[in-house]
Amino acid sequence: MTKASLLLIYTGGTIGMKEDPEMKALTPFDFDQIRDEVPEIRKFSVDTDTYTFSPLIDSSDVEPSMWQELARVISNNYDRYDGFIVLHGTDTMAYSASALSFMLDGLSKPVIFTGSQLPIGVPRTDGKENLISSVEIAAAKDSEGHALVPEVSICFGSKLLRGNRSTKVDSEMFGAFQSPNLPPLAEAGISIRYNKGLIIKPSCWDAPLRVNSALDTSVSILKVHPGITPHTVSNILLGSNTRAVIIETYGAGNAPTAGWFLDCVRQADRAGKVLVNVTQCLRGTVDMNLYATGKALQEAGVVNGYDSTTEAALAKLFVLLGSLGDNEEVKCMMDRSLKGEISK
Repeated sequence: MTKASLLLIYTGGTIGMKEDPEMKALTPFDFDQIRDEVPEIRKFSVDTDTYTFSPLIDSSDVEPSMWQELARVISNNYDRYDGFIVLHGTDTMAYSASALSFMLDGLSKPVIFTGSQLPIGVPRTDGKENLISSVEIAAAKDSEGHALVPEVSICFGSKLLRGNRSTKVDSEMFGAFQSPNLPPLAEAGISIRYNKGLIIKPSCWDAPLRVNSALDTSVSILKVHPGITPHTVSNILLGSNTRAVIIETYGAGNAPTAGWFLDCVRQADRAGKVLVNVTQCLRGTVDMNLYATGKALQEAGVVNGYDSTTEAALAKLFVLLGSLGDNEEVKCMMDRSLKGEISK
């Protein structure tokens, strides 16, 4: 069998840092020398090339324009490689992985995001293990030569998670990410165990990759909390430059039943805005038929976000609003699972 070929794309982040012996400070290293930094990669039957963003992007500075550039790099190199590994800072990794999952249509190759909590140049780094597992998974193929995990995913802390189901839950421990409403696609122990029943396969392995590069970012997030004021709710829901609002509600999709709150929601609905209900809870789903407070939102025109993460709902709206001019059509698409982002 021929070697798998992988493109490692370094966007920035902690994983790419090592100590400069003269300055005694952490600085980005040359990813062309990745095999010298992580010699374990040599033991895999893979050929690796690297692409480095210039300038490098700190995770907290990630913008949708970076996702468009990343999608362009993958698209331009799609026919040359069997898989792609994106080295990315952890703070916004779940947002980026969610965005790429909706931007890349017809995907039949792995796109694996990974990073680290400690720089790859320090003794206790988790970066090497995360990268090694990513390489092995990205290169893995079935007996017919098809990728085992042809999805956008996050490989972190010995687990492979669907990108648009992931969220960062810890700023200190190596298991920084969880997928609360979906089991891991794979787990790395003595061997890598794949949960093949969960992995989404393309309808046609030979279909060309299509990129949804038009993004409309006129989306706001309203987090419901005790003491929230009419002024705050009105500014967010009725903002003139906002086409959609994600409402982060309590529990199974509940929000205040105060008359002013529901009146504001109804005004936003009458204005044609897309309103999506997601829960603030880490695990669980929105069920607006369960309690009267949730039902009131449904009757006011709010769309059910089910068990979507906020990161996935935001990315999904960016892509749908960018490609669809009709907000009613966007509402219909938000009710569907497009890339395995909701359990429906």
